[in-house]
Amino acid sequence: MPKKNTRSEAVPTLVQERLRAWGACIKKQRISQNIQAKDLCRRTGISDATLRRLEKGDAGAGVGIFLATLMVLGALDLAAPMLDNYLWESGTRSRVRPPANEGDDDDF
Repeated sequence: MPKKNTRSEAVPTLVQERLRAWGACIKKQRISQNIQAKDLCRRTGISDATLRRLEKGDAGAGVGIFLATLMVLGALDLAAPMLDNYLWESGTRSRVRPPANEGDDDDF
């Protein structure tokens, strides 16, 4: 079964911005650590084309591949910190909202 491509129009702008930031982080860390693209591809088990997609922040690349690559580069905990327990423990059924002074409710 062919992989379903994620259209960028279907991905919210905030998510696109985060993916581009992750991509920039991957590229910067790879270069600053003097890791050649082919070596990073080998270590993460991805193709060169997939690495290029990651470094551009392509939403179709898959979040698992983004996170695995960040982990190999040692940037996972800074780029995507672990969620607070209250967000995923059972018994929490209310919708998470930003504090009153941040953002507006017109996003949804």
